[in-house]
Amino acid sequence: MVNRIVLWIVGIMVALLAIIGFMGYRYVDSALQPVDKNAKSEITVSIPIGSTNKDIASALEEKHVIKSATVFNYYVKFHNYTDFQAGSYQFSQAETLDDIINKLRQGGDAGSTKTAVTQVLVKEGITIDQIGDSLNKLTSKNKNLTKTAFLKLMKNQAFFDQLEKKYPALLKSAGQAKDVRYRLEGYLFPATYAVSKNESLEALVEAMVAKTDSVMQTYYGSIKKQGYSVQEVLTLASLVEREGVTEQDRRTIAGVFLNRLAIKMPIQSDITVMYALNTHKTHLTNKDTSVDSPYNLYKNTGYGPGPFNQPSLQSIRAVLSPIDRDQNYLYFVANLKTGEVLYATTREQHDINTAKFAKDNGQ
Repeated sequence: MVNRIVLWIVGIMVALLAIIGFMGYRYVDSALQPVDKNAKSEITVSIPIGSTNKDIASALEEKHVIKSATVFNYYVKFHNYTDFQAGSYQFSQAETLDDIINKLRQGGDAGSTKTAVTQVLVKEGITIDQIGDSLNKLTSKNKNLTKTAFLKLMKNQAFFDQLEKKYPALLKSAGQAKDVRYRLEGYLFPATYAVSKNESLEALVEAMVAKTDSVMQTYYGSIKKQGYSVQEVLTLASLVEREGVTEQDRRTIAGVFLNRLAIKMPIQSDITVMYALNTHKTHLTNKDTSVDSPYNLYKNTGYGPGPFNQPSLQSIRAVLSPIDRDQNYLYFVANLKTGEVLYATTREQHDINTAKFAKDNGQ
């Protein structure tokens, strides 16, 4: 009986090891294959001088050029590849891992029109319209970089559908949103992007979306567990981005917005009204806050259609990890001169706080 039990246990262990080995083989084999064998566009990846193989693997995975940085590292180590060169590269998701490695060893396309000629900076808290303004200034470097073409692409439903298919965890809730101005507002991650002379806007925008998806991978589980959609998290994060400066204030302000949503109170952020008006103002009038727009969260309850700008990772974290919610704060006001923020649970206390800062805020 003992021998049978031992044989039974050994048999199970052998079977498990065989299954694990087979699954590991399948995973590695898949990682060696193209991310998307039908991909047409090219993705720019900059490899700085002094980058380690691990740094290069992370950069490639972040841009969705390879499937697994871990497999890349082990594969490179196994083959003893140590001659990768710094520079700007153009990769396609249709390339295999061997294709990509060969390019890195050759040093890219020296003298080619594919070499990066400029950079696009997406600042934290800027809107799609403002990104368009930045692109207009770079037209001499790349004729594709015009605000008109960019905004047209932002309205292109077919292009969005293609991205949603590639990044469903990120874009599913954005695709379901109603009355949005731009479906990708909030999804173009703040960073610096290298651009080649003939790079298409589609490739540039996809690089921005891929960056957002890469950053959000860590937080999809938390978003689902807390019962939010990605659209809701990025919407609140975009408001927190413009309302708070320090990490603590951003987390507290996120708590204020969540407290208001919990009791079906309008969020009442000036940022929402200025986005609805498509302008910037130091002070809003009653007429402004009454503007008929789904983005006006003085007038409408809930999250509104979607994000108001491109939020930073710190603001996204603030929404997922707010503080002081037990204080039941429903109001806050900032001193525009010192940056100090005061919080209140009642309208009466909020009015007192507002009066305290009235002079410094030019009221």
